[in-house]
Order: sequence, then structure tokens, then C-alpha cells
Amino acid sequence: MSTAPAPHRPSPYRWAVLALATLAQVGGCFLVQGLGALGPALQAAFGLDAAQVGLAMSAAQGSLIAGLLVAGALLDRFNERLIVGIGASLVAASLFAAARAESYGAMLFWLVVASIGYCTVQPGGGKVVSAWFPPDTRGFAMGVRQAGLPLGASLGALILPVVAARHGWRAAFDLGAVAALSSGLLFAFFYRQPPEQLPQRRRGFGQWREHLTEVAPRLPPLLGPGATLVSAQFAITVYLPLDLRDRFGIAVETGVKILFAAQFAGAAARMLLAAWSDRSPRGRFFPLAMSMVAVVTGIAAFLSAPGAPLWAVATICVWLGFFGFGWYGPWIALVAEAAPKNAIGFMIGLAMAVNQIFVVLAPPAFGALRDATGTFAYGWGIIAFAVALVLFVQMRASFRR
Repeated sequence: MSTAPAPHRPSPYRWAVLALATLAQVGGCFLVQGLGALGPALQAAFGLDAAQVGLAMSAAQGSLIAGLLVAGALLDRFNERLIVGIGASLVAASLFAAARAESYGAMLFWLVVASIGYCTVQPGGGKVVSAWFPPDTRGFAMGVRQAGLPLGASLGALILPVVAARHGWRAAFDLGAVAALSSGLLFAFFYRQPPEQLPQRRRGFGQWREHLTEVAPRLPPLLGPGATLVSAQFAITVYLPLDLRDRFGIAVETGVKILFAAQFAGAAARMLLAAWSDRSPRGRFFPLAMSMVAVVTGIAAFLSAPGAPLWAVATICVWLGFFGFGWYGPWIALVAEAAPKNAIGFMIGLAMAVNQIFVVLAPPAFGALRDATGTFAYGWGIIAFAVALVLFVQMRASFRR
């Protein structure tokens, strides 16, 4: 009589991996994603307009368009701890240099260099979580790890303006460098690969075309939601305190606190929505679709909110933060599961690279529209329309299938 093999039990070490990957995300994006909270301080230091504030965020994200794709391929080829460790060190060195810049242009240059290092953190953490967690908990784990981005941004919104007010914006940049370096080195020293993982295949970069051919047909249903929602996310990150000041007459200090609450809600949402996607009978896309509906209704409420009491405005902002950041949890799980097994890093890097085009373009365009019209309202309206249009197209295609 034969005995059935015992089912594979996931290693408890996967939770340590999740903690390391999340911490690396928090530290890496602490200042890179927290620049919006430093917007008023940078405006005062360099005499910037709204478009130039957005350009600073774009500089910190600029090289990720190509860099995420390169980083994804490197992660499929080399050990994750090496790639993430080197990337975190580059982020730290660049932020230290940016803190000593004597001009706005020099600061932008070092932010671009920092973005090159940051390229490794995003797909690196996503790949290791995908490798360590089985499908029934992968969405939740991806959500926890991706919560590191709004959590790091919310901590930046809470801490960086205080440091800038007391010690200057340069000290805030130095603190961001320390956060990136310490969290990245912790990952590099303590992460190890899962025991059942096959040896990584050494691929030449000449085989990118083969991977692109394999991956490209799987991406289109994911690109529209990612592009429009990430535009909403970075409009919130960069401009919420300034819009609350300009259209609502809310003090910058209060606006930064509201931004912190919105980003903290988004960190929780990345875990909750991703966990929902693990168990949704309608599949992972349903929580993503509901997030799109919620973002559109939230922007509509925000546009009609001037004159409302502070608590109501703050509630709308938290709603926008919850869904405007939380969508990323189920989305990144969809990307990882759509990828070929031998090109998960490449697929995640490619999807993030497409998103990154909108991360770079949306903030300065949003700010330039405000400079041209005198209000942020038109920018919010365009984003809401784009999200609604993509959702309509996706649902129509789904019904046809």
C-alpha cells in the first residue's frame, strides 16, 4: 500500500523575507516618495512654481522607465541580495550628494542618479515575495510588501517636514539617505533564496527580445489600470498639501498631516485589498476594478468639497489614499501571476517601467496645468475621466470574453 507524499509546508522563514523586503521598500522610498511633503520647503529654498515641484518628483523617478526593465532582467540573472544592496547604496550616496547641492539643477541631477539605485528595490522585493509565498497567500504577501511604499511615503510626510523646519531641507535629505542605506543593507545581509528554487539561469541580454515576445501579450489588460491609477497616486503624493492650501485655505502643516493619514490608509489598503484578491470568487481583477470606481467617486467628492468642514475634507482624502494607493496590492499580484516562471523579474520590471512613464510625466503636467489655469481642479478631472474610461474599456472587453 503506497503512502501519499506529505504536502509541502512553506518555510516560516518566508515571513522574515517579507519583513526584509518591506523594510527595504520603506527605507528606499522614504525620501524618494516623500518629496511631496517637502514641496513647500523646496519651493521656499529655490523659489519654485508648481510644475518645478512636480519635476523634482519626476527626477527622482525618471530613470526607472528603463531602469526597472534592466533591474528586472538583472534579478532574473543574479542574486537578489546583491542587486538590491548595490541599489540601496547608490540611493544613499546620491541623496547625500543632493543634500549638498547649491542649485535646483544640481539637486535634480542627484535625484536622477538616486532613481537609478531605486530601480532595484521595486522589482527585487516583488520577485523574492513571489518566490517564497504560495498562491493562496501570495496576494496578501505582495500587498504587505507593497504597503512599504505608501508607508515609507507617509512616514516621510510625517517626519521630513519637521526635520526640514528645524534643520533645513538638506538634513531631511541626509535622513532619507540613512534610511535607504540601512534598510537595503539589512536585506543584503540577511536574505537567502528559497531552498527549492532552481539555480538561476545565466541569460545574456541578447535574449531580451525572446523574453519580451513571451511577456508582451500578457501585459495589455494590466497597463491601462496601472497607468491611470499611478497617475492619481502621484498627484496625491506630490500636490495634495499644496491643493489643500490653495483651494481649501488649509495650512500646509495641516495639509501634510492629512497627506500622512491618506498614505497610511493606503498602506493598510495594499494589504487588505491584496488579501481580498486572494479569496475573491471573481478573481484578482475585481478588487482592482472596485478601487478604480472608488478613485473616481473620491475625486468627484474632492472637487465638490471646497467649503466643507475640515473633517469632511480629511475623510475624502483618506478615502482617496485608501484606494488611490491600495490598488497596487492586487495589481502587482496579477502581474506576478501573469508572468512566465522563468521571467518573473522581467515581467514585473516591464510592467513597472510602463507605469513609470506616467509617474514621470503626470506630476509636472499636473503642476503645469495648475500654473496655466490657476487651479488643480482640471488636473483632478482629467485623471478621474481617464480612470473611468479605462475601467469602461476593461469591463466591456470582459463581458465580450
